[in-house]
Amino acid sequence: MAISQLQANYEEVTHAPFTDGLTGVFNHGFFHISLEREMEKAARYEVTFTLAFIDIDWFSNFNKQHGSVEGDRNLREVATVIKEKIRQTDLVARYSSDVFAVILMKPDVEVVTRVAERIRNAVEKRTSGNLTVSIGLAAFPRDAKNKEDLIREAGEALSYAKLRGKNRISSARKKERIVSGEKAKILVVDDEPANLRVLENLFVPSNYEVYKAETGRDALYLARKAGVDLIILDVLMPDMNGYEVCRRLKEDEALRLIPVIMVTGMQETGARIKGIDAGADDFIGKPFNMVELMARTKSLIKVKALNDNLIDFENVLISLANVVEAKDAYTEGHTQRVANMAGMLARKMGLSTQETKAIRLGGILHDIGKIGVADSVLNKPGALTPEEWESIKLHPKTGYNICLPLKKMLGSALDVIRHHHEKLDGTGYPDGLKGEEISLSSRIMAVVDIYDALVTDRPYRKGISEKKALKIISREADEGKLDKEVITNLTEAVGG
Repeated sequence: MAISQLQANYEEVTHAPFTDGLTGVFNHGFFHISLEREMEKAARYEVTFTLAFIDIDWFSNFNKQHGSVEGDRNLREVATVIKEKIRQTDLVARYSSDVFAVILMKPDVEVVTRVAERIRNAVEKRTSGNLTVSIGLAAFPRDAKNKEDLIREAGEALSYAKLRGKNRISSARKKERIVSGEKAKILVVDDEPANLRVLENLFVPSNYEVYKAETGRDALYLARKAGVDLIILDVLMPDMNGYEVCRRLKEDEALRLIPVIMVTGMQETGARIKGIDAGADDFIGKPFNMVELMARTKSLIKVKALNDNLIDFENVLISLANVVEAKDAYTEGHTQRVANMAGMLARKMGLSTQETKAIRLGGILHDIGKIGVADSVLNKPGALTPEEWESIKLHPKTGYNICLPLKKMLGSALDVIRHHHEKLDGTGYPDGLKGEEISLSSRIMAVVDIYDALVTDRPYRKGISEKKALKIISREADEGKLDKEVITNLTEAVGG
């Protein structure tokens, strides 16, 4: 369908113009129809096209300083530049207030990048450096297979370009996780460019790598991508205030250990209490005391480094647990299944969030001590000799000793690693504990470990049905070996 016919159809269906009244380029609605058309053509003829998102940097601040009339004039100027630098077969639309979408009918990445670079340079030159643009590129079908994913990929590439300093171009294939050298990385979040420049000028000469974000959403995106060591976060921002950004950071398992310094001009106690509730690690007021801010920054980055070392050690243990599981061809997926089931039972039986996390981690690590057991024993198809059985029985204590250096971080997970083979009547191992001497977490793990072993194929037998497995562990409970309450909850959970 020719574009003129598409325009006529659009007006007929929507009873509205297909162009943006301010800039004269196509509007948001017509862009979506055009994008769908080009995707259909690309799929039919097996060709590639590129979607570019072009965002005017700092445009809201430009409007504040120069007024909306001047802002509108520059919007039109940017639209004109884009139209001049693309071909007639390409299409430009106003996607949102200060973002333009361009469909570039060019399959070659280098050619598309050169076009984008011409647009970027021309905008900066035409506005005498008063305005710059950031550009994100994504190709169909190379980078995305449907419309929603293509828009998302181009949008993420645009965010990447802006977060790397603005006045840049980024493609979907180059927006991978940001990597740096040994410098500590600080993310500064403020909607005022002057404040960002002040903090950048403070930290860069001190050998810190500085990332900048002007909105809360950009801050969350960059925190996930850049692996920053500290966030300096302004309270008052337009899209999402600092309290909400901090709360989201601290609720995210991957981000919660990043220290956050909240910056506020409000000295009231209530503002600080609100920041503490959101999870802030420290506060500093405006105007900045540079010496104080630098001292607090160094202190919190040291804390982050210590936490990272502990997390790295924990990750090494989990990797080691995976290696152990790989030694036994018949227990693939056992640790994850046991960890998930134990966590589910912990929640069902009212254990706290912290205890539930600990039992899940204990489930992942509970067999790590089998690293010292020979493969021939782990995979033996027949009955074990007394000597071989004794070597198996050593694994809880061995695992405990391996994980003991992380005692503060693992907490009650260590108890699960050591005591998941204890029995209530004292016949278990390695310590022969009885009754209440065995923690509830360890009693839960003992049940789910046996249950999973029963329903899973082993070298010496086929797995049995869930119903039979529940009967066996129920008999163990009747004999005083396993916890009846845990088994009742497991039976309810698996529908036995």
